[in-house]
Amino acid sequence: MKHFDVVIVGGGINGCGLLRDLALNGVKALLVDKGDFSSQTSNGSSKMLHGGIRYLENFDFGLVQEALEEKNLWLKLTPHLCFEREFYLPIYRYSKYAPWMLQAGLFLYDFLSHFQNRPHAMLSAEETMKTLPSIDPKGLAGAGKYYDGIVDDAKLSLECLYDALIEPNVEALSYHEVISTTQTADGYDVVIEDRRHAKRESVKATYVVFTTGPFTDQLLPKLGIPWSPQLVPSKGIHLWLKEGSIDVKGSVVLTTKDNRVVFVIPQRDAILVGTTETKVDQDIFNIKATQADIDYLMKVLAQYFPNSNLSESSIISTFAGVRPLAKEEGSGHALGKVSRHHKIYRPTSHTYVMIGGKYTTFRKMTQELAREIVPRLGLRYKPNLTLNPLRQHSIMPTFGQKPVLTMEMIKKIIATEKVVTFEDLVSRRLSLLENPHQMKDVMGIPADQVRALF
Repeated sequence: MKHFDVVIVGGGINGCGLLRDLALNGVKALLVDKGDFSSQTSNGSSKMLHGGIRYLENFDFGLVQEALEEKNLWLKLTPHLCFEREFYLPIYRYSKYAPWMLQAGLFLYDFLSHFQNRPHAMLSAEETMKTLPSIDPKGLAGAGKYYDGIVDDAKLSLECLYDALIEPNVEALSYHEVISTTQTADGYDVVIEDRRHAKRESVKATYVVFTTGPFTDQLLPKLGIPWSPQLVPSKGIHLWLKEGSIDVKGSVVLTTKDNRVVFVIPQRDAILVGTTETKVDQDIFNIKATQADIDYLMKVLAQYFPNSNLSESSIISTFAGVRPLAKEEGSGHALGKVSRHHKIYRPTSHTYVMIGGKYTTFRKMTQELAREIVPRLGLRYKPNLTLNPLRQHSIMPTFGQKPVLTMEMIKKIIATEKVVTFEDLVSRRLSLLENPHQMKDVMGIPADQVRALF
């Protein structure tokens, strides 16, 4: 039976980030995920590295500052995966905040970044219309402009995984599910099932760490881990629209009349539209955007961009994700008021659980946990190792000029980037926006030829 210092359950950004941190510090570790790595919450975000400007309203200044520092770090470390771009906050006469209040908030945002952000600006109504020609001009008072990051969320997770796997004594299993955990004198016996081949194996672990996000409250009781529900699930819904569906020259942040935030972000020769704070009312594994979700976003877009060319045919594809927000005393039922701070629990002497937090701050979150585990294994923790650039990049870049895809490239991606299924390849290694199940070709190669490789 194999023995690992740490078995990590859950291969999203936190699981992959923690595996990398532990691996760089010489820990023998195994990462296990029920599906593909980064296929759930960490592939269902708004594709942003950001400080969370709206969290200023909740006075979460420490969180915003930390997130801005991390955003600017990853912009430097992984320019092939993320880039900075301008965001516009339109102001109407009926808006919640007056222009001077918005300007004060934008200055504070730049201040909390240690002025590493490109500086904000305030635009008149006329200047706003030049940048956002199709926005509703009725009652428009102007806009605030600030800067945040755009990221390929799945690939950042995956490249953290690839970086970890360069180190010896580190392994990762996708499409494997932890079936049981049995406590022993010095840790746990963990039974893992290969979901594709219905085979089981057992491994020993000194520590078991759960980075299972929104699935935590369901999973831990099944495994006999002492646990009471700690999550407030929040669904995020997104559309990919055809380029030109909305005439915008930058990203737009809209505050709706029901006090939700909708992002409109041109990228990847398309436009990403999304919002969060939606109650979860369906199975959260492989969660989808419903027709009601789609109708809601299309209605908001029609209100703010009445002169656009929007229709159902503008939609390339849709996706959704569930954020595992940690319960907070006094937060009530308003999802927008739930703190984005993370929490780490230790339900038994040999288990840890991480919940909550923001995608942008994953490195800081996993460092907190690694800083505790590594010394317990008799090793010295070196916090600066995660500041080094990632050593294995994805073969197919997300942004910029893409090479012509060949079957040889596809075979190499499958061999080196932990690909198990056709959807893994299309959605997360090639970062294509179309629905994989409806594809007739993959970047010029007949889809049937590619599917035959699996």
